[in-house]
Amino acid sequence: MPQRLLPEGIYTPLPTFFLPGSEDLDLNALRQHVVFVAKAGTIPVLAGSAGEAPHLLAAERITLIKTARAALDDAGLREAVIVAGVGAPSTRETIQLACDAADAGADFAMVLPSGYYAGQLQAKNSQPLRQFFIDVAHASPLPVILYNFPGVSAGINLDSDLIVDVARACPNVVGVKLTCANVGKVTRITALLDDPAFKQAYPRISVTGGDSNEAAQQQPFQVIDGYIDILLPSMASGAAGAISGLPNVAPYLCMKLWTLASESRGRALAKDDTDYREAQRLQRLVALADGVAAKIGIAGLKMLVYRCRGYGGALPRRPLVPMEAAEGDAVMADEHIRRVMEEEAKLVGAAVLP
Repeated sequence: MPQRLLPEGIYTPLPTFFLPGSEDLDLNALRQHVVFVAKAGTIPVLAGSAGEAPHLLAAERITLIKTARAALDDAGLREAVIVAGVGAPSTRETIQLACDAADAGADFAMVLPSGYYAGQLQAKNSQPLRQFFIDVAHASPLPVILYNFPGVSAGINLDSDLIVDVARACPNVVGVKLTCANVGKVTRITALLDDPAFKQAYPRISVTGGDSNEAAQQQPFQVIDGYIDILLPSMASGAAGAISGLPNVAPYLCMKLWTLASESRGRALAKDDTDYREAQRLQRLVALADGVAAKIGIAGLKMLVYRCRGYGGALPRRPLVPMEAAEGDAVMADEHIRRVMEEEAKLVGAAVLP
């Protein structure tokens, strides 16, 4: 399998769809959805927090990756990158999941620290936590993305010093996802890791691709924001994009925002720039809708995908419970959600939708 560079852009954490009654994987829904978000230009993330990773068996994670890779290839999207969540309570299992993900066709492994022994992992200046990431990165056959999400890891919050320290020790660590809404952390990390002196002293792994005559390229270290509602300011601080649940239902709108933000950043975010003003408008629209989406959880996200796309049902895996119909009606009627979907429809057009 050709190696791929970790791209800039919008990453979509896919829900894991389940069949009613049995809670078996709904692979038909996955095939439709992964092609939908990838055709819009976003990067699929499987078995992450939004994908109910803690509720998945190891064999199910493999099936998800294999199914998604085959669906993308069949749709002519062979260059599409797949990021796989591989976080687990132990170092041993995390490494095994990374190996499984590589064999199944994933391109990158996203590693979330377990919060089960959070206090002990953060003892001694977080040395056990640092060693966890180093051990996983050294053993992983896939390039590693660190994943910071205090809300699902018992408050473990990777600071910029630890992230930079792990990057120094591990050339296989090529990015970090920051679901902590800390733009200052984005700035600190990029200020150090984008410095030419750092790149020379601590280079990332090189990628040759599928052509043996192709010149090797060094993997960039990408800082990916976990909240699209601060995409514009985080990109101004050096972020390479965002991972957000909202692209599951409005991928074209989110991609337009990212494109405008990228172009405006190249022009130093001039206040009189037309693209910058449009980026500001879309950022505000997306931020308000993302504020709604952040409160409805996994069940709400699945409900949104089901009502907007018509597949996958709206069932999380137990012990999570589905959103009640009345709650779903209220979310769909929300002004901010409605405005985002209207904007998405303008960009997509009926001919593009399956």
